[in-house]
Amino acid sequence: MQFYNSPQRYGAIAKLLHWLTVVLVVLAWGLGTFGDDLPRGAQSAGLFVHMSTGLTILTLLVIRVIWRTTDPPPPPELTPLGNRVVLVGKITHFALYLLLAATPIAGIVLQFARGNAVPLFGVLEIASPWVRDRAFAGSVREIHQTLANAVMILGGLHSAAALVHHWVFRDRTLERMLPGVSR
Repeated sequence: MQFYNSPQRYGAIAKLLHWLTVVLVVLAWGLGTFGDDLPRGAQSAGLFVHMSTGLTILTLLVIRVIWRTTDPPPPPELTPLGNRVVLVGKITHFALYLLLAATPIAGIVLQFARGNAVPLFGVLEIASPWVRDRAFAGSVREIHQTLANAVMILGGLHSAAALVHHWVFRDRTLERMLPGVSR
C-alpha cells in the first residue's frame, strides 16, 4: 500500500481524506436537509450528529490542506482540451475547499445566533458569545443551507468531471483516486 502520492497516483492518506470527506458531507447534508423529518425523539440526536459531522469535516479540511502542501498531488492528466481543463480543475478544488470551510463555520455562527452552545463531540461545549437573535439566526440559516447545497452541487459536478475523464477522455483521473486501484 502506497501511503504517499506519486507522480502516477494518489496515496492512501489522500484517498482516505478525500473519501471520508465525501461520506461525511453527504451525511451532514442529509441530516441537515431531512433532519426535521426524523421522529421527534431522534431530531436532537440527528442535530448533534449533524454538528459533530460538520466539525469533523472542518477538522479533516485542515488536515487535507496541510497534507496537500506536504505531499503534493500527482500532476493532472493531459486531455484534448489542454490547460483549460487544468485551470477549471484548480478553481473547482479551491472552491470546494472554500465551501468545506465556510459551511461548517456558518453552522457554528448559526448555533451562536440561536444563543446555543456548540457541542464539541459531546465532550465540551463552546458557549455562545452573544444572546439569541432570531432574525440574524434566520439569515445565517439561509446562508448555511445555500452553502451546503453549493457543496453538493459542486461536488456533483466534480464527480461528473471525473466520470467524463474516465469515459470520454479515457485517462486515469478517476482511477488515481479510487480506493484499491493501484495500476
